[in-house]
Formats: sequence, structure tokens, C-alpha cells
Amino acid sequence: MNTHLLIGTGPRKVIALHGWFGRAKGWGPLVDVLDTQSFSYAFMDCRGYGGMKGSGGPYTMAQIAQDALALADGLGWRRFSLIGHSMCGSAIQRVLVDAPARVEKLVAITPVPASGVPFDDAGWAFFSSAAKDAGARKGIIDLTTGNRLSSVWLDQMVAASLAGSDEDAFAAYLTAWAKTDFHAQIQGNPVPIKVIVGEHDPALGAAAMKDTYMQWYPNATLDVMANAGHYPMNETPVALATSIEKFLRG
Repeated sequence: MNTHLLIGTGPRKVIALHGWFGRAKGWGPLVDVLDTQSFSYAFMDCRGYGGMKGSGGPYTMAQIAQDALALADGLGWRRFSLIGHSMCGSAIQRVLVDAPARVEKLVAITPVPASGVPFDDAGWAFFSSAAKDAGARKGIIDLTTGNRLSSVWLDQMVAASLAGSDEDAFAAYLTAWAKTDFHAQIQGNPVPIKVIVGEHDPALGAAAMKDTYMQWYPNATLDVMANAGHYPMNETPVALATSIEKFLRG
């Protein structure tokens, strides 16, 4: 199985973990504007996604973290930084818990906190239906980008999501990212972490980060991307790459 995509040959090592609707090859235009001379990026597929379709579970944040560490071992990377989008904002923190000495820095993009995400009954039913319902997937992407982007783009995102993930994995990861709470294990951790959110993300925006990441990590900084929602890698890729690499170099 092809479990990851390697981009760059630079000395700074970075593992990137995708979101619920993503995959290793689903980071959009961001990959075209990265500094491949200074950095080596490994974009990993979570189980059930991309090159790991058909792999079977377990579909948990803990397993994603174990797989990321195994990928680092396979690449010979003793120390590395991590980027996590959306659900894998949680997973990169799980790596920090499991192997704190190996993690240099974290970049959390429109991330799920280590405490999970609360849902009311209606919201849970809507998000749960997205495993089987393409219309629900489109509605979620539209909602989380501020109901402001074209239907053509939304349809492309949905089609990529359906093609790039196993239905059972997609369904199981909802419970994994929404209902996994280990924030007591990361509270006070001194790791440098940059949290990047989009100004048009209604749920995982600046307010949610100030109540979670910014409370827990003493060396956290928050960057709000103008003109972006939940997918700044697609919406504002140049600004996102600039923010990420400035932090990782600093």
C-alpha cells in the first residue's frame, strides 16, 4: 500500500495529517507553493483513506498517531514537526502525548481540539448522515466555509472525498474526532504550536481555539486566515504555506 506522499528534500522534516474529508493527495494547491529546498514533507494517508483504502481500522486518533510514528521510523526521521488539519489536529496532539521527545513543533489547521467537539442531536444526525449522503457532505463543506464558495468547488470536494475514503472509515472517524478527549494529557505542554483558523469557519474558528488550544499550550500562537474558511489549503494556499513555514523556521 502507498501510505504517504513525499514532497521536498530539505533538512526540516514535517509529517502532515489530513482532515475528515481529505487524504494524502488532497491538500490542494498548498503542495505547489511549499519550500521543497528547506523542508521534507510526508503527507500521510489515514487508515481507510487514499492509498490506505481497504486497510481496515482501527479508525482512532491513537491509531493515526501510531501510524505517523511508524512512518517517521520508516523514513529514518528521529525528530520532526507535524501538521494536522481538522480531525487530525487532534491526532497530532496524540503523537505529542505518545512521543513527546520526537516532536519539534505542531501546526494545527482549523483543528479539532484534544477535548473533541460537542454536538447537539440535530448536528450529530446531520454529520453522521454524511457517510452515506453526498448531499450532507456538500452541506457540511458549505457550512464550514461560510456558505460563500461556488457549487462547482463544493461538488469537486465532495467527489474527491467520496472517491478518497472508505464509507466505514469515514463514519467511524466522526466518533473518533468528535468524542475523543485527552486534553488533560497535553495541558501545559511547552511544545511550540501554531493554530491557524479561517475567518469564515463558524465552528472551529478563533473563539473555539481561545477556549481550548490557547488555554492549554503556553507556547501557542493563533493566526486567523483572511478570506478562508475550514479549508485554507484550497482557499488561501499561498498565505497558509507562508504562515506554516515562517513558524517552522522560527
